[in-house]
Amino acid sequence: MRDLFQQQLQELNQELTEMAADCREIIRLAAMSLSEWDEELAAKAAHVGQRIDRRERTVETIAMKLLLRQQPVARDLRQISSALKIITDLERIGDQAEDIVEIAPHLTRRPHQRFPRIREMASAAMSMVAGAAEAYVQQDVALAQAVLDHDDIVDDYFARVRAGIIDIIAKNPEDGDFALDLLMVAKYFERIGDHCTNVAEWVIYSVTGAYKTLD
Repeated sequence: MRDLFQQQLQELNQELTEMAADCREIIRLAAMSLSEWDEELAAKAAHVGQRIDRRERTVETIAMKLLLRQQPVARDLRQISSALKIITDLERIGDQAEDIVEIAPHLTRRPHQRFPRIREMASAAMSMVAGAAEAYVQQDVALAQAVLDHDDIVDDYFARVRAGIIDIIAKNPEDGDFALDLLMVAKYFERIGDHCTNVAEWVIYSVTGAYKTLD
């Protein structure tokens, strides 16, 4: 019975890891779309988004089988219940990356290379997704804490981008629509970072039984 449990838990971890990899890919496509948007790229992002949704349903199915048939206890139960929370955040990351792709055509009509921090935010977000997924699979509190610490970097990028956008609006009011679209993109990347911190917090709960809202 324990061997079957471990096999199904490994399947769950594999699906969750691949879901996180898809999230990194869709973030990469979202970042590319800001300077290279075309219909083919948008279609790729939509395809990856659909794959993320399918993986979410797969993880849910495996987790429910583990809960109902294997009746896990203690740390195993926390790991499985955390996985159900984590996939919700990963699915939202996919949605927000797709939202960026939808906004991108409005930005590519105007030069925005003066905002490299947008691309740096995307890179930082991808690193956070990778770290959060690895922390879950390894059940590693130190890796999870590193993800929490990394969120400060994303937040700092957002603050700098927002300041630059405010300056654009002040100097060139006619660029208001462009600036607001750019701000929305930055905000989506910031939210992706927030979802990664949620994942990290659930990893810590999975390992230790302590969660910030339960303190």
